Amino acid sequence: MPSLTRFLGVLREDLDVARRRDPAARSVVEVALGYPGVHAVWAYRLFHRMWREPGLRLPARLLSQATRAATGIEIHPGARLGRRLFIDHGMGVVIGETAVVGDDVVLFHGATLGGRTMRVGKRHPTLGNEVVVGAGAKILGPVWIGDGAQIGANAVVVKDVPAGSVAVGVPAEVRRRPAAWTTEEIVDDPAIYI
Repeated sequence: MPSLTRFLGVLREDLDVARRRDPAARSVVEVALGYPGVHAVWAYRLFHRMWREPGLRLPARLLSQATRAATGIEIHPGARLGRRLFIDHGMGVVIGETAVVGDDVVLFHGATLGGRTMRVGKRHPTLGNEVVVGAGAKILGPVWIGDGAQIGANAVVVKDVPAGSVAVGVPAEVRRRPAAWTTEEIVDDPAIYI
């Protein structure tokens, strides 16, 4: 029973974070029924548990592809996602097998946490806590994105990004936030650094 209580608590947490992060969310019911980002994360949580059992890897992978078809969001069941991940809009989001995502991360539509090599091993990015990845951004390879970093829309990141920084452009350049920036802002607009 404690595991069911914990599981339901995590599902509730996913609903709450979507309501907090999206000003268009009107109710928990709307989020639960109509947010593909939430649905993809919920499905991932189930498929990731299956993935950890060697005999269930194929079913986990096939079910993850069915979820991709339904939501437009591809999360490999081998990826490791933290708590309170919010995928806004979601269409076209890809999270690769060896990606690691910290807590309180926001991914906008079209974001890719992808690889640059076909070799076996760690080939996808690691995102720290409270990272924001803008629409269409591509983070490629086993790079580290530090806590509180923001990746601008359509940026292509192939190098580490220090904590608290903003990365914009193709290839992405790291810029420091102005001293006037406050942590009270949930999502800063990385476009102001271009």
